[in-house]
Amino acid sequence: MHGTEPHPQRGLVVALDGPASSGKSSVGAEAARELGYRFFDTGLLYRAVTWLALDRKVGSHDEAALVALVDELELAQDDLGHLSRVLADGRDVTDAVRGPEVDANVSAISAVPAVRTALLERQRALAASGRIVMAGRDIGTVVLPDADLKLYLDASVEERARRRTQERHLDPDGPEAGRVLAALRERDRLDTSRPVAPLRPAPDARILVTDGNRFRDTVDLVVGAIRDAEARAASEPADATSPATR
Repeated sequence: MHGTEPHPQRGLVVALDGPASSGKSSVGAEAARELGYRFFDTGLLYRAVTWLALDRKVGSHDEAALVALVDELELAQDDLGHLSRVLADGRDVTDAVRGPEVDANVSAISAVPAVRTALLERQRALAASGRIVMAGRDIGTVVLPDADLKLYLDASVEERARRRTQERHLDPDGPEAGRVLAALRERDRLDTSRPVAPLRPAPDARILVTDGNRFRDTVDLVVGAIRDAEARAASEPADATSPATR
């Protein structure tokens, strides 16, 4: 698809990657809101497939059955226009897909090549019209390798565990906090070592290290990076086309 509108009207395709609990969803959603962009966290789809697989007792080895589950998923917008709700079999399961059982199994389901392939075109179709921030673990490397801007949010596993412990109102010195840290370390190991679409920054991604940042600090970094990219795009020749749409 070749666009004819100037980039500022079209808006950019922004890939926002990073490890678990790096802030992709919350930061990306807030940055998109401020800029008037759409936002989508692709992890929602993988969580929904995982929830359905657990509900239907489908194992990660049964690729055909897992792929069939993908067709049962529908996305819905929230009040801000973000695709943050997911329906499965006609039911809103958005809250259910964020439960601890899904946390424990989503890496295994996400690593199934057929599942990733089945979800790939759906994700690309969402980005086709531009003006979107899409968050995940392989957006800049696999899903949208020609995105206009690639950002990678990073933080130490200890920092990410602290944030998740705080979000869940857990005792930071208690055993549950220790389990959160151990689970994140295991999730990192699985995500970075899987043979298909492993977690890693794209070679041309801008890496934003957020240890010690307040939420607002990181949102400002992302908004600033997108505005800088918009300014660069606006200075290009009028007949230039976005790499994400070529």
